[in-house]
Amino acid sequence: MLCISIENLADDPYIYANHHLMKKFLSLYVLMFLGAAAAQQSPQILPAEIQIYTALLPLPETERAVAKVYGYDRSGSLVVLREGSHMVCISDDPVKEGISVACYSEALEPFMARGRQLTATGKNAQEKEEIRASEVVSGKLKMPEAPSMMYVYYGKDENYDKETGKLENGKFRYVVYTPFATTESTGLPDKPHAPGMPWLMDPGTHRAHIMIGPFD
Repeated sequence: MLCISIENLADDPYIYANHHLMKKFLSLYVLMFLGAAAAQQSPQILPAEIQIYTALLPLPETERAVAKVYGYDRSGSLVVLREGSHMVCISDDPVKEGISVACYSEALEPFMARGRQLTATGKNAQEKEEIRASEVVSGKLKMPEAPSMMYVYYGKDENYDKETGKLENGKFRYVVYTPFATTESTGLPDKPHAPGMPWLMDPGTHRAHIMIGPFD
């Protein structure tokens, strides 16, 4: 049996060269493996024009041209992709499973923007609602006085075309924010009795809103 110690590698140029080459191949393999793993963990950020197209899908076509659109930059941060007015649209979050985009009246922007700020500071859902509720009561956070619309459109990843931004077999959910509305003031139930019927969620609070859909 041929035994070669590490100390004697330098004495044989052929063995040393092969050993050195093997180390280079091993290092390259490790780097490729780590790169592939990082690529799988890092969400794909789509081009701005694709994000904008998808974000506008919930809106009627007549309102798409002027809406403001938020989306994600290369670092994964939420940024304004297009300025606009009247309606505000949020692109799909690349970190979350499935496709979901929403557009809402700009009258809701103070409420929605405050939620995003609190999320960025690490607040959980309950903490966010408690903080926003206290700010609404104090007058620091203004809620719309008139009913304000939000459109949601969502679907499965496998039905989404990343090249065009189109989503097949998507479903709509319609939300009408009516702060402090109650079941008594609206005549709506606080839970649906049939698929797609309107009902009032969070009645009597600043978050009170009418839910309509999905329809299956």
